[in-house]
Amino acid sequence: MNSPDTTDPEVRISPIGWVAKQARLYEESGGTRGTTVNDAPCLLLDYRGRRSGQWHRTVLIYLLDRESYLIVASNGGADSHPLWYRSIGKNPDVKVRVGTNRFAARAHTLSREEKADVWPSLVEIFSPYDAYQRKTSRDIPVVRLHPTDERGIK
Repeated sequence: MNSPDTTDPEVRISPIGWVAKQARLYEESGGTRGTTVNDAPCLLLDYRGRRSGQWHRTVLIYLLDRESYLIVASNGGADSHPLWYRSIGKNPDVKVRVGTNRFAARAHTLSREEKADVWPSLVEIFSPYDAYQRKTSRDIPVVRLHPTDERGIK
């Protein structure tokens, strides 16, 4: 996959203030700081914009599930999907940083049945997800990030 290193200045960090601050702290520390959000583990997701093709970065809470990572496209319970989710639908090959580990992955949205199996565990690590789901009429997607190289799960 042709993608920049996650330290590449061409990667656009989220314009949301706290996300940008945390993404910079996470990356600049080499993955040793900024690794939690409200006591939940978080990762950095680099993805290609669906229209621009430009690389973008955001911070997302995750759940380790066997040999992959689960993330939630909650958008705080808004009625629209977050931009990163719409982009990975077109460009599922992403870059991930979990702590000090950086690797390539492929994103795949879980089916409703698969989501039902993992949703209680996701709510356990970040309880607002339940309120977010009740707040919106859309079914909040859960995405599996499956590492595509040997650095994926440590």
